[in-house]
Amino acid sequence: MTHRSTAPQDSRPDSTTNALEAERRRLINLAYRMLGSLAEAEDTVQETYARWYAMPPRQREAVASPGGWLTKVTGRICLDVLRSARARRERYVGEWVPEPLPARTEWPTGATDDSTADPADRVTLDESVSMAFLVVLEAMTPAERVAFVLHDVFRYPFSEVADIVGRTPAACRQLASSARRRVDASRAPLSPADQRADVVRAFRQAWEAKDIPALIGLLDPGAVAVGDGGGLVTALLHPVEGAESIARFFADRTLPGRLTVRERTVNGQPGLVAHVDGAVVSVYAFDIANGRIRRIWAVLNPEKLRPWKSA
Repeated sequence: MTHRSTAPQDSRPDSTTNALEAERRRLINLAYRMLGSLAEAEDTVQETYARWYAMPPRQREAVASPGGWLTKVTGRICLDVLRSARARRERYVGEWVPEPLPARTEWPTGATDDSTADPADRVTLDESVSMAFLVVLEAMTPAERVAFVLHDVFRYPFSEVADIVGRTPAACRQLASSARRRVDASRAPLSPADQRADVVRAFRQAWEAKDIPALIGLLDPGAVAVGDGGGLVTALLHPVEGAESIARFFADRTLPGRLTVRERTVNGQPGLVAHVDGAVVSVYAFDIANGRIRRIWAVLNPEKLRPWKSA
């Protein structure tokens, strides 16, 4: 998505305008974690800036902390989006998975090419943007999610969180505490980064070789695989459970000479991207603990793969 700057109408000095525009990346970081969608995050932040520049100059000049104002409005818009998203996702065809974030490179190298725009440049990649973390956030109420992200991830005091969520600081503290328990309950011992990369690479090799025993060996016995096609492409409507079922599912889905699976960074973690005849058709994120894959999230919905077309 390309941002249309509304800044030229601002009567403030250029330095102030530049400082305001510099807030954009922080706000997108905030909104992506709240919404799980880069497209919705960018739309939210664009709406925030539109509201800022729509105010009369004298009213803008009266704002003591423009950055704080932008954060408050972004948070409130996110809260509204989350509330409406609940109804929309009830009508969603199949499973809903957060929109995956690309990086420019295959993950073994870590090299980057600054000549191309990358959606991940607008979102800082850390544990709080991993697919496993975002999926846990999806299980929270809108108020829990906003309070938790603002306080625990971005370290806003509860007095400011309360102003955004529309509840008392004490109530926001309880919301964040409830959300924190959900996150803590979902955490498993994290495998070292190089081990996670080795597991994902071995999975790719076994998938391409249709090696069912090897795939089973890489999967936790209670592993779950979820596919998100959004009703736009063919995808299973329900998760696949169990190591053997998942192994057979992937082994049956190879297209010799047409399917290419590449190692890519997905939400800051080792993942895979599948291409058919050179076009991106699916992105895979993994949750790995104790050297085995516990969860696989496959995003096939073409609307969620737009950032990957040029990545």
